[in-house]
Amino acid sequence: MHHEIVRDKPGNCPICGMDLVPFGGDEKALTDVNLNTLLKPTNSYVISTIPTIAIQQSEEQVEVEALGMVQYDTREVGSVSARVNGRIEKLYLRYTFQDVSKGQKVMDIYSPELLTAQQNLLFLIKSDAANTSFINAAKEKLLLLGMSNEQLQQVIQSGKPSLTVPVYSNYNGHIHDALSMNTSISASPSMNNAEPITTRELMLKEGMYVQKGQTLLSVYNPHKLWAVLNIYTDAQTLVKAGNTVRIVPETAPGKDFRAKIDFIEPFFREGSKTLTARVYFENHEMNIPVGSQVKATIFGNKINADWLPKDAVISLGLDKIVFKKYGTVFKALKVKTGLSYNNKIQIIDGLTPYDAVAANAQFLMDSESFIKVNE
Repeated sequence: MHHEIVRDKPGNCPICGMDLVPFGGDEKALTDVNLNTLLKPTNSYVISTIPTIAIQQSEEQVEVEALGMVQYDTREVGSVSARVNGRIEKLYLRYTFQDVSKGQKVMDIYSPELLTAQQNLLFLIKSDAANTSFINAAKEKLLLLGMSNEQLQQVIQSGKPSLTVPVYSNYNGHIHDALSMNTSISASPSMNNAEPITTRELMLKEGMYVQKGQTLLSVYNPHKLWAVLNIYTDAQTLVKAGNTVRIVPETAPGKDFRAKIDFIEPFFREGSKTLTARVYFENHEMNIPVGSQVKATIFGNKINADWLPKDAVISLGLDKIVFKKYGTVFKALKVKTGLSYNNKIQIIDGLTPYDAVAANAQFLMDSESFIKVNE
């Protein structure tokens, strides 16, 4: 606009074509501006025409996604132990992960204690056959030391002691090294640090001496497994024992199955910020390898609550705020939130169904804003 152009009525500037404004209008406008309005803190009030929404009450079917791993069910782990002190004369299993059946002989042990007990029995039978109480006590001792009834009868009939006693497996499964209660042979697989799935020689060797009660081998059942699922903190309140789970093994997506959460560990494992849920399942027909990664969908209970879209709520660390509309302006308001699920967040306190809040709170602040909340 050209200031030298003056007219006595409204019109256009003949030079640039802009609308003429009343003379002295800018000065009047400046005198009408309130200084308090100019200095109003921008981090407390925001003027905007952004769309608003209100909290909505609805019943939501909660589904929680989780990742996990297939591991041995430690409740099904059996032990092969020595009943006598002695030396391993013959070992019939050589490698880890060898299959073993219930009743299968795994080793022969030479035991001076067992040899002496047999000699005592034979002496009693030969010298004092009428003393049935002593003879029965000697037989009972041999049975407790690991001899079977067949072996015992063979010793009595032959009149000669057996130099070794066989050790049998009482379980079906895979053979693993074991950690003895008395002598450390090797580390057993744990829930936290899974044993490498490789076949190698057993650390137990022929000629080794063993002690009574020492665990010699562990037997893991590959048909009784559990899936260990990691539940993150924002979903921990949504998951309970008994919830149905759909599990998809990454190694075999076509072998997905449904089960239930049997147990949730009431503690955080070392170095982890997630709770651990156990899902037991039968693996006899599916043959899912131990160590497989799995994806899980946990079907939680239905929740009836007040909800807002996540975009309407801003997290300030421990505090959650929304921008509530007051007339033509928005003001930051602290609210108490609960569950966060499916792009929705539960509002527990701070809003009523009649309150209007900004549909997208991020539009009302920039990356350098400091939000002042009046509680």
